[in-house]
Amino acid sequence: MLTVSGLSKSYGSQALFEDVSFLVGPGERVGLVGRNGHGKTTLFRILLEEEAADGGSVTVPAGYRIGHLAQRLEFHRSTVLEEAVSALPRREDGADETYRAKTVLAGLGFGEPELYRPPGELSGGFQVRLNLARVLLSAPNLLLLDEPTNYLDIVSIRWLRRFLCGWKGELMLITHDRDFMDSVTTHTMAIHRGRIRKLPGGTEKLYGQFLQEETIHEQTRINDERRRKEAEAFITRFRAQATKAKAVQSRIKALARHERLEKLKEVRDLDFAFTEAPFTGRWMLEGRDLAFGYEPGRPLIEGLSLSVERGDRIAVVGPNGRGKTTLLRLIAGELAPVSGTVKPALNAKVGHFGQTNVDRLNPALTVEEEVRQANPALSRTQVRSLCGAMMFGGEAAEKRISVLSGGERSRVLLARILAAPVNLLLLDEPTNHLDQESVDAFLGAVSGFGGAVIIVTHVERVLSALATKLVVFDGGKVDLFHGGYADFLDRVGWQAEAGEDPSRADRAPQANRRDLRRQRADLVARRAKELGRVRGAIERVEREILSLEERLAADEAAIIEASRRNDGAAIRDASQAASSARARIETLYEELGALGNELHEKERAFGSEAAE
Repeated sequence: MLTVSGLSKSYGSQALFEDVSFLVGPGERVGLVGRNGHGKTTLFRILLEEEAADGGSVTVPAGYRIGHLAQRLEFHRSTVLEEAVSALPRREDGADETYRAKTVLAGLGFGEPELYRPPGELSGGFQVRLNLARVLLSAPNLLLLDEPTNYLDIVSIRWLRRFLCGWKGELMLITHDRDFMDSVTTHTMAIHRGRIRKLPGGTEKLYGQFLQEETIHEQTRINDERRRKEAEAFITRFRAQATKAKAVQSRIKALARHERLEKLKEVRDLDFAFTEAPFTGRWMLEGRDLAFGYEPGRPLIEGLSLSVERGDRIAVVGPNGRGKTTLLRLIAGELAPVSGTVKPALNAKVGHFGQTNVDRLNPALTVEEEVRQANPALSRTQVRSLCGAMMFGGEAAEKRISVLSGGERSRVLLARILAAPVNLLLLDEPTNHLDQESVDAFLGAVSGFGGAVIIVTHVERVLSALATKLVVFDGGKVDLFHGGYADFLDRVGWQAEAGEDPSRADRAPQANRRDLRRQRADLVARRAKELGRVRGAIERVEREILSLEERLAADEAAIIEASRRNDGAAIRDASQAASSARARIETLYEELGALGNELHEKERAFGSEAAE
């Protein structure tokens, strides 16, 4: 359990959070959300004692261990497997748990040959995966993960989601992938306007709470300002009249007592649309029998044909290192195929957001200068407008590229693409450095784009929202799938998820078939009874939560309406009802979390019994 009390942190005049307190209770998995630059990573650094807070305290029980995904890459064993095994806690009975290390490494995308390679020979991305495997295997009491999916491919992310859902300790998670967070966590905590708020449930519930509260705040502020102006007008009009002196003094005192509500500062979002170049035909690009490899005899791509139609949304998916980025570079003309052809239409105008393109930004230029270079025909007002859409308003547009973070550089590259009209977008992991709100804005912009889009992404929410076709790298080959991502999972699926856990074979006990059938039958009967009881309780709690949330929405709507009417009694009654419903909902979510943990433990227990 972790307790934070009165924590404050500022950088110069910028206060990230002030006098905040929260608790991470036993077994809680907490998703930490907030805009980029609002202090999420800083909070992690404070919890890890890598950075000092300005005030407040962090308290954990004696012997409580906090684990995190370290960015510093240091390895001390001769092979990947030995490095992973070294992170396992020692068992009192001395049992060999190498199979656990193999299972985690396989889930994170390490093939059998890689297990016996020296860690120093791995790519940077796989070295980070090895660090992730180590922290997962070390079983800390509290696990801190800051954007862990940035280093993983889609298959490994799906495995990590399942692994974290079974995490027995506490977890705090930062990720731009809202669906990943909501599927893993039991609570959501936000850094918002310098405060920290934590609620049971997912991100949608928490942001809905903020929206309701800020709507009420703004309506109340407007009503208060109207009443204040009326009182001030009364005071000015009748101040000199002796017969009104008592009434005037009463209003002066009322104004002095009544705290003035401040207008909430606007929280800026990305707000943009791609500029479309005209395209009159149907087919924008054709790739025929493409083959490419960086080494002779080891093709990444072989025999791929792809036709791109106006309006297409094509997602390129698969494990890392198999050729996804290479395919986009072939289509963009940055690489030449070993065989086959890529033929864009004459009036195709390509906008390419690539992983290497961010590194090509000139560090000596300002944001404004970089955007202007993409389209010198734009006026300064137009360039500044594009900078503002990417959240580089005012003096921020004059920052040099050299001082920008990775996320800010990604936004500059997006601004360059916006500066020139395009009708074919090539996007390679464009959401990696965006926060959750910016990912939503990005999805809206791509959905409204009339041209074609080819996107490489590991975010399943983006795939589900956009993709109408897939280029799938899996099983050592590349295929074109006509359909969305959900269709692919239903009809084809990932090869890595098709087989059973190979470690089970090493642990399977010997039993004769008759005894095995009898044991299995008994297990099925007990499993149905026990799990049925817990699932029934979960359904009852969920039904009550849904009913209360509908009532809460009605109460909050009543508060807003009463605020418009300036009806104090109605505001009080509706607020009490809403507060009561909200408290009951929080209690029910705690019950739901406990029931969910009970169900998970029983499922794991029955699963382990079935595997033995």
